[in-house]
Amino acid sequence: MDGRLCPRSAGRIISRTVSRAPAEPPSSQVYPRTGLHGRVVHAIGRRIVTGQIRPGEQLPKPAGVNASRGVVREAVKVLAAKGLVVARTKTGTRVRPPEQWNLLDPDVLAWRQEGQPRGAFLGKLTEVRLLIEPGAAALAARRAGQAQLAALHSALRDMREALDLSPPDYEAYNDADIRFHRAIVQACDNDVLEQMGAIVNTTLLVAFNAAIRVPGLPRGSLPRHQAILDAIRRRQPNRARTAMRLLVQNTGRAIGRLAR
Repeated sequence: MDGRLCPRSAGRIISRTVSRAPAEPPSSQVYPRTGLHGRVVHAIGRRIVTGQIRPGEQLPKPAGVNASRGVVREAVKVLAAKGLVVARTKTGTRVRPPEQWNLLDPDVLAWRQEGQPRGAFLGKLTEVRLLIEPGAAALAARRAGQAQLAALHSALRDMREALDLSPPDYEAYNDADIRFHRAIVQACDNDVLEQMGAIVNTTLLVAFNAAIRVPGLPRGSLPRHQAILDAIRRRQPNRARTAMRLLVQNTGRAIGRLAR
């Protein structure tokens, strides 16, 4: 035997192994893509989130996955924890409605953004950022220590250096940009806000991946980041709040036009 599983037997295994407990809160960690188990998780998850396997349909529809019972079992547990599937005694394992998915799970976000992100979804991410980030910037201006200020300086320097390369290294730019925003949340010295910051990081991944496709936007954002840093360093909460709000609004408008 080669350890492969036909769709019919896989369906029986899936229906027996998925927990019926409510979906867990979103994790801030991306699930590994390496190894057979990771590939199965991402293959089925992607098909669910992009609509190839629709809400209410039973798993597996032709998912193109050949795997052992153990791999299928563990992959389904991961998808259930992300809120994508649920098990019923008589109907087996089925795809849940999108409103029950853990939309801020980084893998779900990544699967949703594959191809052209939807403008409405990106608009919702901007709304989340506007609710959290300007207030965090204001609080950071009151509380940031030397270590957090140094982290902000380092991140902004790395953003500039990534764009100065030929061609620009947009992946390195995104990494540094996320470090910049993470340092602001950490400067607030609020462990509850840091937990929320993990959610913000997942929205940033999607927003930034869309933003780098807007000509001139990454380099044009550097002065706005500098204004945020200057306000935090000078202990000016209102200026920090305003500068962050302008940055988020400008990015939101740009990626909104891109999506349209």
